[in-house]
Amino acid sequence: MDTIILGIESSCDDTSAAVLKNGVLLSSVIASQAVHEAYGGVVPELASRAHQQNIVPVVHEALKRAGVAKEALSGVAFTRGPGLMGSLLVGVSFAKGFARGLGLPMMDVNHLQGHVLAHFIKESEGDAHQPHFPFLCLLVSGGNSQIIRVNTYNDLEVLGQTIDDAAGEAIDKCSKVMGLGYPGGPIIDRLARQGNPLAYTFSKPHIPGYDYSFSGLKTSFLYSLRDWLKEDPDFIEHHKEDLAASLEKTVVDILMDKLRKVVKATGIREVAVAGGVSANNGLRAAFHEHAARYGWRIYIPKFGYTTDNAAMIAMAGHFKYLDKDFCPIDLPAYSRVSLK
Repeated sequence: MDTIILGIESSCDDTSAAVLKNGVLLSSVIASQAVHEAYGGVVPELASRAHQQNIVPVVHEALKRAGVAKEALSGVAFTRGPGLMGSLLVGVSFAKGFARGLGLPMMDVNHLQGHVLAHFIKESEGDAHQPHFPFLCLLVSGGNSQIIRVNTYNDLEVLGQTIDDAAGEAIDKCSKVMGLGYPGGPIIDRLARQGNPLAYTFSKPHIPGYDYSFSGLKTSFLYSLRDWLKEDPDFIEHHKEDLAASLEKTVVDILMDKLRKVVKATGIREVAVAGGVSANNGLRAAFHEHAARYGWRIYIPKFGYTTDNAAMIAMAGHFKYLDKDFCPIDLPAYSRVSLK
């Protein structure tokens, strides 16, 4: 019997719904919120209001594109956390009402686990490019930087994580200091393609173990920029490509240095990357370089699965449905939690 899962994601500023049939993606619809660009970051109250407007048409469109009647669904998966509480409540409340009205089981999904399991989304029946357990996953986004050992879909062990800023957060803040706009990640990525990554040197942390730190890099970038601007008030405009390329290289070097150590220590050569920063071209190039140099078998998600999306939530829900790991209707959303 077919397993058809509706996934709902509303953890931040994207309202998304997706439909999977036996792990194969039938549809994925995302409604983004441009209103936050004027504020240089996501405004929680505006985000939750936009989710309320978007959730019904987004789910309707996902079912329509999939050619699936709501009565044919096997279950509903939704992001329960972490994320912005107001945004989460919209998706969680809708999922509960929708599932209850149709008598469907519900699967609550940890947003971070969803990013990791995005690698198992199939776009066709013959799609077989998925990691084999156990594998390592570098999860990098605006709010998280973690190295995770994935033993099974529901057994994830965090081996290292940031002790302060996340990689994406550091890039966004440096972009903001340069006056480049929001979100900073795609802007830095685009400029870096035209710059010299060896033009400038910024501070790298010396943190023991496999943990990350990016606050020192952010401070080093800020102070260096301040000194250069004293000599040339138009320094940023004249050198923004080289600044972006050098910043990107420093972030990627920090990420890959710890990941190499974990691969060496564990002996696991199945290595994946996930999260919003996995869309960065410099990081993707570093993964390919390491695969060639060290014999890693790498897994890089398609760009559509790097940012927040419901397809990854539906994928996690698919695994939970097969295990009959359903959640009761009274489970609340949660804003902060580490991936265990």
